[in-house]
Amino acid sequence: MSIFVPWKVLNIELSEGIPLLPTTPNYQGLYTVFWWRGIPLGHQEILGDQLPMQATQLKNIILEKIAPALGDRLLEQGFKAALPDVSPNPFQNQCSNLEDLIALERPLEQLEKRFSQPLCSSVSVIICTRDRADQLVKCLFALQNLSTPPKEIIVVDNAPSSDATRQLVSEMPAVRYVLEPKPGLSVARNTGIRHSTGEIIAFTDDDVEVHPDWIARLQQGFSDPKVMAVTGLVLPAELETEAQFIFEKNNSFSQGYRVLTFDSEFFETMKPLGVPVWRIGAGANMALRKKAFELVGDFDERLGAGASGCSEDSEFWYRLLAEGWVCRYEPAAVVYHYHRSDLKGLKHQMFQYMRGHVAALLVQFAKYKHWGNLYRLFVILPKYYAKFFLSAVLKASIPKIRQVVGEISACFSGIVFYLQNRSLIKSLKP
Repeated sequence: MSIFVPWKVLNIELSEGIPLLPTTPNYQGLYTVFWWRGIPLGHQEILGDQLPMQATQLKNIILEKIAPALGDRLLEQGFKAALPDVSPNPFQNQCSNLEDLIALERPLEQLEKRFSQPLCSSVSVIICTRDRADQLVKCLFALQNLSTPPKEIIVVDNAPSSDATRQLVSEMPAVRYVLEPKPGLSVARNTGIRHSTGEIIAFTDDDVEVHPDWIARLQQGFSDPKVMAVTGLVLPAELETEAQFIFEKNNSFSQGYRVLTFDSEFFETMKPLGVPVWRIGAGANMALRKKAFELVGDFDERLGAGASGCSEDSEFWYRLLAEGWVCRYEPAAVVYHYHRSDLKGLKHQMFQYMRGHVAALLVQFAKYKHWGNLYRLFVILPKYYAKFFLSAVLKASIPKIRQVVGEISACFSGIVFYLQNRSLIKSLKP
């Protein structure tokens, strides 16, 4: 059995020049993220045997990786990402106007001007947590360093088994503590919403550290009054274990470095296949207008961690799109996520993700009678797993066989969970 060698996460700020990359003893390579004055533009995995790397060689890699994001921000036409699931590579059309991009004068300086618009909406930050004070402390310290302070920071302590979180928050005067004794992430989020006073409510998780410009970039994402939800880029905080690397490679929260707008066109185009609302982003980096909860209701308390497993966020986005509103993915709003560090925890997480996804498909169908949800559940997923299982058997890959069996089991578990809970009163306002 091969021993996993970790990857080193490296951030390169291009305004400070392009460095020489030295060798990385004890690391397999570099997971390198390229920035321009706090704006993420792309990343590249650089293997250890490619190091050391001269600045001239790195420059060529950087130009290739940041061109799509620059073109998306600076050119009126071109570089726009296709609808998710329409193409295996939704960012394939990145070179359509490369000549126009090259012709721009000092494009990186122009990029910075695009983020100078005034900010006005007040923001409440909500972190829901349960018995993870050791992780929460890093999250709260990062929130103290925001370039644009929020109106308030609320920690919702969800069914705790100890007083550790209350004690931690008591040492931070700028943070408000709210106890929610009923377990469940959606329950905790709904409680936080009721206690919030901001026009925009931003959610992050206790295993996350936010970028200093996080709030400012989320606010700018709401420039269009039709936008009810903004999500952002989730980067790995570290890739020190095999489980963390597997998650980032196969289940990354990131949706790339270009802005994505999810509107009625996207919804109607994808509806026959089951709208891939999970592509909008991640609940670990999500902001919503408080008005959105008046329009489509609260988080469904049957979904999410502590209940179905996940998908309380994507089901909420589904409702917004179904009612004609817009969701936006703004990659300039960045958080760093600490993925599960052990394989056992990762396996459990993947089971919960698939179970929650299936339960959400059934919830969405029950509310809107959009048949694409059932088409995905009973046609697309079975075809996918049949192909996956056959490939694993032909390759005699026991780990892959176990993986597909586990995910199929999670699908059945999601169906059972929904059937057992479909008659419960949902936390949805009429």
